[in-house]
Amino acid sequence: MTKEKTQARREQLAKLRAAQQRKERRTAMLMWGAGAFVIILLVGVVGFYVIQDRAASSLDGVKSFAYKGSQHTLIKVSYKESPPVGGEHNPVWQQCGVYDEPINSENGVHSMEHGSVWITYRPDLPKADVDKLKALVTSDYLLLSPYPGLKAPVVASSWNHQIELKGVDDPRLARYITKYKQNPTETPEYGATCSGSGSTDQTAAQSPIPATSPSPAPSGAPSASTMPSASPSS
Repeated sequence: MTKEKTQARREQLAKLRAAQQRKERRTAMLMWGAGAFVIILLVGVVGFYVIQDRAASSLDGVKSFAYKGSQHTLIKVSYKESPPVGGEHNPVWQQCGVYDEPINSENGVHSMEHGSVWITYRPDLPKADVDKLKALVTSDYLLLSPYPGLKAPVVASSWNHQIELKGVDDPRLARYITKYKQNPTETPEYGATCSGSGSTDQTAAQSPIPATSPSPAPSGAPSASTMPSASPSS
């Protein structure tokens, strides 16, 4: 009888130990699982913020070109890009600032040769959005003007570079300006002025550029320099 009780007690203890071991294994597995979950969660969160940070600081969508500078012409130029990003241009550069009407591309390209960023927008852009763009043009070497036929609501251009933007709140606009305005490695005439003598503040409607070179004056006819200048109309 005593042997039976002893055997029964041993079996009971063995069962208790086995149950305790199973419980300990389950607890360990749960702890390991929870730890792994926390690690995966942390990796995911960190990865998310890294991706967000890179997206916030990236400048994806910038197109690059290879135009040479210092090519002047007095006539209109048929540019491949719209707006243009380089190539032949008028000897007179556009005075940097805000324009409510389209400007001559030939003058705008010359300003970009001096290191300016030319911000263009669709003429039908809401006034509130245009006002936001105007608020950006608070420093030199920035041009702002409407531009008919844009593929995007807003386009920022500089010499040999251009980016199409989703709208005025696209964060890439400010980053584009920071990177390409007066960029010493990208600007053909780095340090040249964007205002002053040699520039124009006239719009395309006020001072249209001829499509062809003017014909030479007939022999004996007075030259333009000797003819009286026309009085401005009222």
